[in-house]
Amino acid sequence: MEQFITFVSNNGMLSAAWGALVVAIIVTTIKIQMSPVKQVSSQELTFLMNREQGVALDIRSEKEFNTSHILDAVGLSNEKINKNGFASLEKHKENPIIVVCSAGIIAVKVANDLYKKGFSRVSVLKGGMGAWTSAGLPVTKK
Repeated sequence: MEQFITFVSNNGMLSAAWGALVVAIIVTTIKIQMSPVKQVSSQELTFLMNREQGVALDIRSEKEFNTSHILDAVGLSNEKINKNGFASLEKHKENPIIVVCSAGIIAVKVANDLYKKGFSRVSVLKGGMGAWTSAGLPVTKK
């Protein structure tokens, strides 16, 4: 313990940086746990779509969507969202909506926007399409 205190006192900037990183990780973890938008795995997405009439909302570009997407997914690129909002999803307002992007990062913003618009059961596919294809799950080009 004495060596630790000596190290911290001799390396103040490095110790402060490590402390800031630890705090940032803790805050991010709490923020994710408290968020109304949850992250779901590929298996949970399959369950939601098959048993609870869930909708996979693919927000990647039209070109990426047309190349490959989850079977029965709804393609709604960011450009279309910015232009028309979520009008095409109103009929699915009570169903689970799982937002899918390339890596699962951009989807969080869209999912939060959906939640603010009154969609109560919104989730994000953890890892995005990358996780879906890495798991060897089927995709379609139709």
